Amino acid sequence: MKTLAELLTATETLHRHLCPRQVLGVRLGMAAAVSLNLDLPQTDKRLVAFVESDGCFSDGLAVATGCWVGRRTMRVEDLGKVAAVFVDTRTGMTLRIHPRLDVRARAAAFAPEARNRWEAQLLGYQRMPDDLLFAVRPVRLTRSIEEIMSRPGLRVTCAVCGEEIINGREVPGVDGPTCRTCAGDAYYAETVCDTAIEPWRALFEITD
Repeated sequence: MKTLAELLTATETLHRHLCPRQVLGVRLGMAAAVSLNLDLPQTDKRLVAFVESDGCFSDGLAVATGCWVGRRTMRVEDLGKVAAVFVDTRTGMTLRIHPRLDVRARAAAFAPEARNRWEAQLLGYQRMPDDLLFAVRPVRLTRSIEEIMSRPGLRVTCAVCGEEIINGREVPGVDGPTCRTCAGDAYYAETVCDTAIEPWRALFEITD
């Protein structure tokens, strides 16, 4: 496994700065490697990570574990928490790891030279031992990892909007499979106001 210094350099290069949450992400990924007895960052797709927030934390974790959204080995369940669930798809072992509630206060003791709380966390999180920094416990997924990951090559057409749906994400409907949006689980709403897209028309070269 790469050293902490190597991983922090990699995440700093990726994110263009280094912050306490990146350090937590890297350290948490390293803790997963120890807890699951895996050589990380991985070069295959054995480990799947479910991160519970996006941003700096998830970048640090991705660098440390080799789990990436683009490789379908990282999934974002945005609960607003600095935490992650790791699934070893070969053994089925599933763990949830999160920082202990008192880590911010404890960090200062490991960085006496820090000039402020932010710097104390940045340095302290790098130096704290795993048992003081993290809580680790076994959990189980509410759906099987096979169902979550689905199979490559699955494609159907939504019976309502006509758009393609991949990875088995369709919802059964009376007239055929539908996408989650058409089934009522939408994160956006259609607009009938043409002026709403005017600022973007030139950018995307939209033509009537």
